[in-house]
Amino acid sequence: MFRQILTWRTLLAVIAIFIVSGTIFYSSYLAQKIEREEKQKVREWVEANKFLLKPTNTDPSLSFLIIQDNDDIPIIVTNEKDEIIDNKNLDSLKIISDKAYLKKTLRNLKSENEPIVWTDPLDSVKVNRYYYGHSRLLTEVRYYPLVQLFIVGLFIIVTLTALRSSYRSTQNQVWAGMAKETAHQLGTPVSSLEGWVEILKESHANETFVPELEKDVTRLRLVSDRFGKIGSTPQLEEKNVIEQIQQVVEYVRKRASGKVIFKVNTHDLTYLPAKISGPLFDWVIENLLKNALDAMEGKGTISVDIADNAKAIMIDVTDTGRGISKQNISKVFRPGFTTKKRGWGLGLSLSKRIIEQYHQGSLFVKHSEIGKGTTFRIVLEK
Repeated sequence: MFRQILTWRTLLAVIAIFIVSGTIFYSSYLAQKIEREEKQKVREWVEANKFLLKPTNTDPSLSFLIIQDNDDIPIIVTNEKDEIIDNKNLDSLKIISDKAYLKKTLRNLKSENEPIVWTDPLDSVKVNRYYYGHSRLLTEVRYYPLVQLFIVGLFIIVTLTALRSSYRSTQNQVWAGMAKETAHQLGTPVSSLEGWVEILKESHANETFVPELEKDVTRLRLVSDRFGKIGSTPQLEEKNVIEQIQQVVEYVRKRASGKVIFKVNTHDLTYLPAKISGPLFDWVIENLLKNALDAMEGKGTISVDIADNAKAIMIDVTDTGRGISKQNISKVFRPGFTTKKRGWGLGLSLSKRIIEQYHQGSLFVKHSEIGKGTTFRIVLEK
């Protein structure tokens, strides 16, 4: 599926480049053509005005027609002192209301095109300069590639978003299916083990190992129950988050090396209620603690800080392990990503899904530094 998305991205990028490049070239061609036509149109307008001033002119109808035909190209006429003496196709209301409008427009027209200069044949000192700008059509043609680029970009974004959403949906179904199948496969042997434990109890077998065996079977039942809840809507119940976390920390502490120090900071709180799924929330905390143990390689300190404010409950799990490199921080929650020689790389991915999809919270790497450790933060919205 990832390869298909990559192929679609490449194909869409090629199509977008082709469309935009073709549009830019064609728009540039049209703009140059319109610009030449407009320049010729202004020249004809100037000549028509000059023709009207001739005393020998007996038929001014053609000149008037040419002058009236130019109704979209802005023109400002200046004299030899560069004083404005006439204008064409400008906003008459702005001319009246804004005294600086003509001067500002003249500066803009000077920056757009070279003026057409006319010298009076009877008086060489008398010079008129005709400054002209671009018509609305030319402006629209020049901006068209940007509009096209925006539309193509929007199309690509929508398509990639749909593909990514489809990929994530398929991925979720795959992981949920794997989890349920694992729970189903564990169900039968766990039930059998539970039966054997009861038989051992009744036969008064060695009382030292039966309780421990029972704990391990109960643990297997819990694991099976956790996998069974993936993919279905869990029942959220109000529980004491502090108590839940302390129980998991105690469970992991007993199975960790004696060189690992566990610290839980509750800021003098003893009761902190939150709507959670007990088995799944415990699984997240356990995954984070085990991840910290792996990062420290048997020695160091794991600190769990539980803080409460008006909007959310924040749980920080910090270790003094090897840390996460910057390039891997964005990958740690990706299914299948792992730096360990063993494991599937699903622990952090499932933990993030449990917190974000089932508890409407967030799980992220708050801070990490190579050689000093990492802090994962869970935020549970109230």
